[in-house]
Amino acid sequence: MIEKIGSVAGAVWTALNENGAMNAKDLKKVCKIKTDKDLYLAMGWLLREDKLNVVEEGKEITLSLK
Repeated sequence: MIEKIGSVAGAVWTALNENGAMNAKDLKKVCKIKTDKDLYLAMGWLLREDKLNVVEEGKEITLSLK
């Protein structure tokens, strides 16, 4: 499980690095992440490493790299 989430976190980091800030829905689509759980685990990984900014606007979550 750790290896899978690490791979998803890498895909999320790469997508944000190439495209800039994105909302969670678009990021999930761009990275071809199948479940919300995998996205949120990857977000937690990157947050723990202090590499991610998260902004909540209403019901939308926007992610960007620090």
